Amino acid sequence: MKPKNPFQSRLGQTVCYLSLGILIVTNTSQFVSAQVRHSGNTKQHTQEQRLAQFPGGDSGGQTERSQLIQIANTLLNQGNLAGAEENLRKLIKKYPKDAFGYFQLGNVLFRQDKKDEAIKQYQEAIRLDSKYALAYNGMGLVFASQEQWDEAIAEYNKALEINPNYGDALTNLAQAQWESGKKDEAIASLEKALSVFKSQNRPQRVQRIQEILRKLKPDDDPSVS
Repeated sequence: MKPKNPFQSRLGQTVCYLSLGILIVTNTSQFVSAQVRHSGNTKQHTQEQRLAQFPGGDSGGQTERSQLIQIANTLLNQGNLAGAEENLRKLIKKYPKDAFGYFQLGNVLFRQDKKDEAIKQYQEAIRLDSKYALAYNGMGLVFASQEQWDEAIAEYNKALEINPNYGDALTNLAQAQWESGKKDEAIASLEKALSVFKSQNRPQRVQRIQEILRKLKPDDDPSVS
């Protein structure tokens, strides 16, 4: 009997990495928007996305743009992915240089299992903003969902080059490394993620990473306490 993968848990019919990667979470509260400023452009991200992409961001906004995003997020939270997609396409049509719009559209497309289309949107976000760590992580998750582990690792590493303290990317990287047979590297990535989540005061993530590490290192519990 094949042992249960310590990185995965099943929520209904949806497989979700224990890291709760931003693209495949089933808890829609993760999509509540928070505004941050980056490189002179206002973007709306969740609190966790801010930690990943803009750890020192401040607030600001454009009313019309914010309204379009708010509508898309509301529809997304209601499970209306088609409606969210429609509003995000309106957003990028009106604001064609808005990297966040393409990134969030990629998220919505991925949740609809439109993986090739999602990749294109993430790539466009990166074309507009080469330092878009979230989009690289998103691409990694798409590759991971197809068990293309080497490609996933490459994208996660690009995200981490931009932000070494991107805890979710570290956890996702560990998942891909583990699946690739790189056990020691996976554990090292998880330990880094644990340290990051502790420094960011994210107790739920800390607890979940500790649980994984206990399963992977049953004889070395003190190091994950």
